Amino acid sequence: MAQSPQDVFAPWDDATEKPLIRFRNVTKNFGDFTAIDDLTLDIYAKEFFALLGPSGCGKTTLMRMLAGFEKPTTGTIELDGKDIANVPPNQRAVNMMFQSYALFPHLSVYENIAFGLKRSDMDKADIPARVDEMLRLTRLQKFAKRKPHQISGGQRQRVALARSLAKAPKLLLLDEPLGALDKKLRHETQFELMDIQEKTGTTFVIVTHDQEEAMTVASRVAVMDAGVIVQVATPDRIYETPNSVYVADFIGEVNLIEGHAAVDNGVATISWAEGQPPITAKTDLTADTQCTYAVRPEKITITQHEPQDRPNKIKGAVLDIAYLGNISTYHVELPDGKVIKAQTANDRRIARRSFTWEDTVWLSWTDTAGVVLTA
Repeated sequence: MAQSPQDVFAPWDDATEKPLIRFRNVTKNFGDFTAIDDLTLDIYAKEFFALLGPSGCGKTTLMRMLAGFEKPTTGTIELDGKDIANVPPNQRAVNMMFQSYALFPHLSVYENIAFGLKRSDMDKADIPARVDEMLRLTRLQKFAKRKPHQISGGQRQRVALARSLAKAPKLLLLDEPLGALDKKLRHETQFELMDIQEKTGTTFVIVTHDQEEAMTVASRVAVMDAGVIVQVATPDRIYETPNSVYVADFIGEVNLIEGHAAVDNGVATISWAEGQPPITAKTDLTADTQCTYAVRPEKITITQHEPQDRPNKIKGAVLDIAYLGNISTYHVELPDGKVIKAQTANDRRIARRSFTWEDTVWLSWTDTAGVVLTA
C-alpha cells in the first residue's frame, strides 16, 4: 500500500516537533586545532541520522561528544531537553557500538548480550526475557551458546548491536559499524540495521565515510568538511540538489563544468567553453554570475546521431569505458580535451553494445538534469 503524505517520516519539516538532540554553537578545540567549528544541528527521535565526510572532518569528534568521551569547548549539547555536557558517559541514555565490536571472547553470545544488563539496575529476573528478545530481534537464537570466534563477522556485528540495544537507550551511536565486513555482507547488513532501527524506534546516529552506506540507511545525511556541516538533507535531496560544489563532488559521480550564467526568468544560459553551445538550465538564481554546473552521468543520454529534441547537446569521442556489470560509464572527450561522463544501463549483452572506443557520439540532457551552483 502506498504511503499517504501524512505517513511520511519527516519531523524536521514540522515546526511543532522538538528535537531529541540539539547542538547549539558547539566548538571543540584540541590545542590550536579546531575539530568542530560553531556547529548547530537538530536530530529527531526515531531518526537514522548519518554523519558523512572524509577522514579528519570532525564526524567522530561529534559522536564522541554525544557519547560523553569529549566535552565541547564552547556551546551546548542537549539530549531530550537536558544539557548533557557534564553528564558522565555511563549516566547518559546513550550507547555506542564500536567498529571493533569489543565483544568478550570468553563469553557466549548470550552472556555478551546480558553483560551490561547484569550491571544495571534491571531486576535480575527480567534479564533472561530481555536477552531472549534481543536474540530474536537480531536473529541469533541458535547462536546463543557460541563464543564470538565461532560465528561469522556479520553475526558478531549483530551481537554487538543486540548488546548495545539491550538497555533500551534513547540514542545509539554507531562508529563505522560495517567497516570490517566484505562488500556483499555490508549491503545485506545495511538493510538489517534499518529493519532493527525501525522495529525498536531507537534513534541511530551513524558515522561513516561510505557515501553509499549513508545514502542507503539514513533518513537524513549531514555532509561534513573541516568541522563544519555543509548540508543536512534527505539522501535524495543531497544527491539531486546539492547546495555546493563540495557536496556535489563528494556524493557519487558528477560532471562539474565551470562557466558564467546569464539568468532570465528562472533559466540560466551558461557559457562554458569556446566553440561549445551554451548550457541551458532551470535555476533559482536571479542574477548573472560565475557558476559551476553539476550534472550526474546517469542524467546524460549517449547516442550515435545528433538528437533533435534536447536543449543541451555536445559532440565528442569515446575515450574510455568502465564496465560495472549493471551499468557502463562512458568517458567522452570533447574537442578541447575536457572529458564528460555518461552512464547507461546494460540491458543488452556487452557484445551488442552500441558504442566502443574512439566512436564519435552525441551527449544530451534536459534543462532540469543538472544544478547551477555558486558555492
